[in-house]
Amino acid sequence: MPDYTYEALASTGIRSSGTLSAGNEREALAILDGRGLFPVKVAMARGTITARTGSKRVNQRTMATCYTQLADLLESGVPLLRSLEILERQGAAPALSAILRDIKAKVADGTNLADAMAEHPKAFTELAVSMVRAGQEGGFLEDALQRVSKFTEHQEELKSKVIGALVYPLFLITVGVIVLNSLIIFVVPSFKPIFDELDKQGKLPTITIYLLATSDFMRSWKGLGLAALIVVAVTFFLRWKATETGRVKMDAFKLKIPKLGAIYLNLALSRFTRVLGTLLHNGIPILQALRIGKDSTGNRILSDAIDKCADNVTGGKSLAAPLAASRHFPKDMVEMVAVGEESNNLEKVLVNIADSLEKRTTRQLDLFVRMLEPMMLLVMAAVTLAVVAGLLMPIFNMSSAIK
Repeated sequence: MPDYTYEALASTGIRSSGTLSAGNEREALAILDGRGLFPVKVAMARGTITARTGSKRVNQRTMATCYTQLADLLESGVPLLRSLEILERQGAAPALSAILRDIKAKVADGTNLADAMAEHPKAFTELAVSMVRAGQEGGFLEDALQRVSKFTEHQEELKSKVIGALVYPLFLITVGVIVLNSLIIFVVPSFKPIFDELDKQGKLPTITIYLLATSDFMRSWKGLGLAALIVVAVTFFLRWKATETGRVKMDAFKLKIPKLGAIYLNLALSRFTRVLGTLLHNGIPILQALRIGKDSTGNRILSDAIDKCADNVTGGKSLAAPLAASRHFPKDMVEMVAVGEESNNLEKVLVNIADSLEKRTTRQLDLFVRMLEPMMLLVMAAVTLAVVAGLLMPIFNMSSAIK
């Protein structure tokens, strides 16, 4: 059995933590309940090896289609095992067919559908597993699957918009760097013999001297050494970024980047509020919903802030107050959360917040890209002009001297 770490509260309010063995997370929660403890946080212990590690990754658009098809089959009166068998045979992705085959076998042996899905975290998100579990327990599995499908499609569309907006600027940067390096490394040296005489006479323009020096440096072993040093530095940076300290510092840095920081924050918060609202709408308790939703931000700073908010809610207080105290959440968002709590309509308010943040992010991203493109073109044009000027000025001087 896998090991789970937990944090829980006793009836006296004393917090305790430890490790226990259980077949799955639900069983771990049941064990804690049997001990008279109120679970605050339950997670699989690091280093635990289970069948989950062999799960294959599946594109989330494919998963959205799978959720819709499964919901349609169940609504049509097809039994669950038969529905899984149909989807397995019709699966467009071999990885998904293999996963559905495993899930069907586990369900046939009496395993809960949500627990069987949880064994494949690279295909089924924690959100999907939690909503399916709530749907099974509440008798609205088909509706839960449809909601998971719509949510997954929405998130993929948002991701496509962000990637699509950044493709052209990244293309410009790549092409510009390749062209400029090609000019400096391969074209500039061919002009050097022509400029040698002017260099001896001290009539070579300063810009041409710097251009030739740059070309010589990039073609020499020093240039190769610099390139190797950059590769090594990037490698060490990526390894440092993967560490706990590096990830925390990089997540904090992302929130402070001028212009981009606001876009990044809005994207993270829109994911969190949509996940939280969807979970609450499907009957997931707010503490469990916060625990699941905090990881959807993709930012450790925001996740830790939401974790502290969960502690506040555990004490019977509101969610809006700790959100405001963390200073990572916009004031208008906090005010809407407070209104939602007071009106007992928090799940709907959270989804509205997500819609508003996504619209705002789309506008900000569009404006940023529109400003970035001409700026990049100007920079590339200026550097190219400097290279061309460095090559042509000596030729113009030589022509003037001949006349």
